[in-house]
Amino acid sequence: MVSDPATKACAIIDPVWDFDEKAAATSTRNAEVLLAHVRDEGLQVEWILDTHPHADHFSAAPWLKARLGAPTAIGDKVTGVQALWKDLYGLDADFPTDGRQWDRLFMAGDTFRVGGLEGRVLFSPGHTLASITYVIGGNAFVHDTLMMPDAGTSRADFPGGDSHALYGSIQEILALPDDTGVFVGHDYGPDGRDPECFSTVARQKAENIHVGGGQSEAAFVALRDKRDATLPLPRLMLYALQVNIRGGRLPEPEADGRVFFRIPANRFEPPRN
Repeated sequence: MVSDPATKACAIIDPVWDFDEKAAATSTRNAEVLLAHVRDEGLQVEWILDTHPHADHFSAAPWLKARLGAPTAIGDKVTGVQALWKDLYGLDADFPTDGRQWDRLFMAGDTFRVGGLEGRVLFSPGHTLASITYVIGGNAFVHDTLMMPDAGTSRADFPGGDSHALYGSIQEILALPDDTGVFVGHDYGPDGRDPECFSTVARQKAENIHVGGGQSEAAFVALRDKRDATLPLPRLMLYALQVNIRGGRLPEPEADGRVFFRIPANRFEPPRN
């Protein structure tokens, strides 16, 4: 969450709608924490923003919009992700792939306001073909494009991903002023340190184990592709994408009101360990 202290306006970025895969049950534990923070701090939510259709959690954007009234947004290339996964899931021909599930589709270079703060959008493909970065008030919200410096970068082997594109996206982020804050979406505390979410462009350029120190594109691509070949799919990916291409909504219920997930069989191979 990013807020303007002067106006109490804020934006929520990549909110999580919880899912228990064993029970196939959703819950709103994380989203309720955000809602409580908004109310406790007297904030006015002006945007609910996704950086891309996530493979590891459901988006809580519609749930929060229903309670806060704020518009939802994502990058305009989401339509390509929708078309790709519509085919992978074998969805009906009338499934819409024009991004209508969000209120705003941002293009590269678009700007928006969060109170007195200006936000702008960088197109950051590579992790997915639709990933974007939000630069707001001197901070870049990059989600899966960069990790903390000692964790490197995110994978680029999902459908529509590309390690060359990821390298180019990272270079655009690293071209921001050195004191720009970099907020990442995941951290798992490698080597036992406490999880973190914040670094700076200067620190990423100096210390990132995948791209720091002026790493070449060829070296990065070789490293990224080799590592990606060993990684299993995210645990919730086949559940999450069918929700997130709908903007964070479950599949349409059957005539009797029951909801079912679709899982494509034998479409993805296990990692080569």
